Amino acid sequence: MSVSLPPLRSGVEKIRPYEPGKPIEEVERELGVARASKLASNENPLGPSPRVRRALSRATGALNRYPDGSCFYLRQALSRHLRVRPEELIIGNGSNELLVLLGLAYLRPREEVLTSQMTFVVYGLVANLMNAKFITVPMQKYTYDLEAMARALTPKTRMVFIANPNNPTGTLLPSRALASFIRRVPRKCLVVLDEAYHEYVEPRARAHSLSWVRQYPNVAVLRTFSKAYALAGLRLGYGVVSPEVKAAVDRVRDPFNVNSLAQVAAQAALQDGAYMKKCVALAKSERRRVGRELLNLGIKVVPSQTNFLFVELPEQVRNSQVFHQSLLQLGVIIRPFPGQYARITLGKPSENDKLLRSVKKVLNYPALNR
Repeated sequence: MSVSLPPLRSGVEKIRPYEPGKPIEEVERELGVARASKLASNENPLGPSPRVRRALSRATGALNRYPDGSCFYLRQALSRHLRVRPEELIIGNGSNELLVLLGLAYLRPREEVLTSQMTFVVYGLVANLMNAKFITVPMQKYTYDLEAMARALTPKTRMVFIANPNNPTGTLLPSRALASFIRRVPRKCLVVLDEAYHEYVEPRARAHSLSWVRQYPNVAVLRTFSKAYALAGLRLGYGVVSPEVKAAVDRVRDPFNVNSLAQVAAQAALQDGAYMKKCVALAKSERRRVGRELLNLGIKVVPSQTNFLFVELPEQVRNSQVFHQSLLQLGVIIRPFPGQYARITLGKPSENDKLLRSVKKVLNYPALNR
């Protein structure tokens, strides 16, 4: 018997649900491997700082209470840390939620969302969710082609998404070029700078993006606690925006969208800057070492300013999915992309050593040449 249901809202049918990887324990069970290395999701391999763990332990006794819907104490801590006003901060259940909330607040059907090809998949989801037209511009040398994007702006462009550094390629836009592009964007169009990997960028190469928010009220800068602060499991992102944009987001967000443990953990993480810097230093060191070793194996490595490497596999590897499956059999999980591309998260040195040993083995597998 067929079931009659209401028709889907226009645009929803275009959304392809995100397919997360299996739990690492399930991968180990299915393949019969032990101590698999998960290098697919750009997580911080060192985990939360001891200060965060202690703060979380103390906070569990209050889980019968609803969280602070305004994130008052976290907002104050971020205000001091970033030197911005509390009314310039939006906080969400991961920066992913903030992307969706900005779409809910500003996008209307048939308006245009502009971004680059080969960038964060959630941008397309936001456009389709709001039944907006999703426009992508081809990349140039694995990064955003800002000149081509400026030419692609139209009177219907309502939102521009720019991941800087970009996911999945890890490339960084020059600050001057990005500032020049922002000046060319009409003020009725919101420019969303997604800086999820900001802490991994070499300090001298970082854009002064927070100052742009006051100069250009149509700029929103999003960051996260999931990466360098190692809180991916608690889902907490934040944004620096104009007070007008904050007011719009507050109209469409859930009243208690950030759970209490996430708020406590983020405050503790901000107080332990030394630990975060230790995590970043390890990622940078391994970024250089692993990149050099992969190059020696004939794999092209795209220069990265993140905690992962985007690679182009050798010509004999015609299918990254087969490469991925071959590594999986050896207990190493990476993220394959169409064609000969893959993204590899930088783990602990021991995990990266296992990766390099495994890559040497699978490059000789006959199946890779199919």
